[in-house]
Amino acid sequence: MEMIGELIKYFESGGLVVPPLILATLLLWYALGYRYAVMLKAGHTNSVRRIVETYEKGKWTEASNIIERAVVEAFQLRDQGVKPIRRYLDGAFADLERELTRYQVLVKTIVSITPLLGLLGTVGGMIETFDSLRDMELFSQTGGIAGGISQALITTQFGLAVAIPGLLVNGYLNRKKLKIEMDLAQIKDLMSVQSKNIAAAN
Repeated sequence: MEMIGELIKYFESGGLVVPPLILATLLLWYALGYRYAVMLKAGHTNSVRRIVETYEKGKWTEASNIIERAVVEAFQLRDQGVKPIRRYLDGAFADLERELTRYQVLVKTIVSITPLLGLLGTVGGMIETFDSLRDMELFSQTGGIAGGISQALITTQFGLAVAIPGLLVNGYLNRKKLKIEMDLAQIKDLMSVQSKNIAAAN
């Protein structure tokens, strides 16, 4: 209970910039959590070629991740004999690729804007400090120099505390997204080659 009281006091001393920073933090971690869940669903340890081979041999039929879902869709299109298959695969994979990029812009925006919000709080705190100096409220407990400097430091700290972890986690998720996009492109290539081979054989 005492810790909650200290936390409330800490936030209150940050001034008007703290509520938007708290909202930005909640939005950021919701978006990162969603993206992480999508990447987790996409996870696989085998190469795309091996996944395709095991599907052709009938070793699995239920898709458990994004790549396996893409393989199933690709084989269904190939078996329907659609041409050119790559164009149909682009359409079929569009939803999967859209799912991978959902909230990416929101995360980038929040990571960019939170240090600026912190800086805005810093400016507000420094203005309060200089106002105190002008009015000579050197020893005021409720405001004055101490309050202004406190506000300046808290908002900067808060803005950076939101942005830095968000930036790191987002970088990790973007690397995972790039790998999945490369796997989807490889499925398109494999299906295009298979479709051409089947057409040539007929």
